[in-house]
Amino acid sequence: MSSESGESTQYWFNTRTRTVEKGRQSSWEHLMGPYDSEAEASRALEKAQERTEAWDDDDAEWRGDKG
Repeated sequence: MSSESGESTQYWFNTRTRTVEKGRQSSWEHLMGPYDSEAEASRALEKAQERTEAWDDDDAEWRGDKG
């Protein structure tokens, strides 16, 4: 979705309220994003957890901890 100025709408996940914000409405310290859709923003914590687990697996493999 685009505005008349050509900028697309951005969505943010607020970690304090655990809600999605259309446009940045809160302090940066509580936001994850920006995301292109409300659906993407709503999965922010889940996606971060998936990435953390993948990085932990990569680290373990690099150290030789995985067999």
